[in-house]
Amino acid sequence: MVLDQPGERGDVYPKRNLRTCALTLYDETIPGLTFDEEGVCDLARNSLWRLENEVFRGDEGRRRLEVWADKIKATGRGRDYDCIIGLSGGVDSSIVAARVIELGLRPLAIHLDNGWNTDTAVGNIERIVKTLKIDLITHVVDWEEMRDLQRAYIKASVLDLECVSDHAINTIIYRTAHKRGIKYVIHGGNVATESTMPNTWAYDKRDGKNLLAIHNKYGNVRLRTYPYMHPHQLFWYLFISGIKSFPILNYMSYSKADAIEELKERFDWRPYPRKHGENRFTRFYQELYLPQKFSIDKRIAHYSALMLTGEMPRETANDLMRQPLYTPEDELEELEFVAKKLGFSVEELSTLMRAPPRNHTDFPNAAMLFDHNRFSVQLARKLAKGEFRWSQLRELRARYPQL
Repeated sequence: MVLDQPGERGDVYPKRNLRTCALTLYDETIPGLTFDEEGVCDLARNSLWRLENEVFRGDEGRRRLEVWADKIKATGRGRDYDCIIGLSGGVDSSIVAARVIELGLRPLAIHLDNGWNTDTAVGNIERIVKTLKIDLITHVVDWEEMRDLQRAYIKASVLDLECVSDHAINTIIYRTAHKRGIKYVIHGGNVATESTMPNTWAYDKRDGKNLLAIHNKYGNVRLRTYPYMHPHQLFWYLFISGIKSFPILNYMSYSKADAIEELKERFDWRPYPRKHGENRFTRFYQELYLPQKFSIDKRIAHYSALMLTGEMPRETANDLMRQPLYTPEDELEELEFVAKKLGFSVEELSTLMRAPPRNHTDFPNAAMLFDHNRFSVQLARKLAKGEFRWSQLRELRARYPQL
């Protein structure tokens, strides 16, 4: 749901008198959105192309997955581990852990404790690693530094508060892989559930230059231990150390609903009442901060992805969008919890959430290195995942003409 005013309640979905994509929930309020002659938006077309070209099901998926597994095992021979996985306790990372073990791989799991884990998430992680006999490293970020960074992002009035945690976990994963000589990072990012997100609804989590610039402007605590990665360090990890990032769920049939049922049955895994419910800060960010400050409701992206894969009819998506994210009482409780934990008063946090939004690029940045609309970035992305084929070059060049 796109809110007319920050914090407005009682909106009707879908919005009346707005052009809406024939295949998704996206409408013309999305900046830069275009529609073709069939009424399908460019986000949906791009997602359909990726589903066709980057996702492999059935026998083809199994064949490719076996090739990847053999390659990963070969590179890890003689070492304690042949791959690294991130483990948050959420659906995607938990099912990745199960699939990696089924392939006979030897993963090292990394979990980032940013101070906001729910008890449910901690319990899920414990059951997964115990049942699958996976070694786990939990990196606990210094709370004063984490809090100061999150406060700085809120004071800066920028969009993507999750950069703070996601940059840290990416840094820890690549740093650990490099130190231990592990060449593969296997993750749960997948086209089926995540391919429709507008570029304007997030900022690249790897832009450490931007993170430091925001903290230098609004932070108060010196970052002594926070896991930070310069853009040139990421380049080194990917192209000199040769660490590959492998999206395993793109090589098998993946339904989030089926995954949840499997996890519950095999691991006594506990579901969350809402997406990303494993982390209180993520929940606040997606369900209070984004809708009220930026008029962004990420349920649109989540449901649109399910619509494109045939898992959710439009009527169901519309019905779900009509449901409020919070009751007024629950919203106040959540705001009080987050404000207290971050060292704000409720009034201070509410005032900051009403402040005019600012772009990440208002601060020093390396955004050009991560712009997915550029051919050079797409080529680097393919190379980093080990998926580049020379036969794809012409089509890739045509889809992304900007260097």
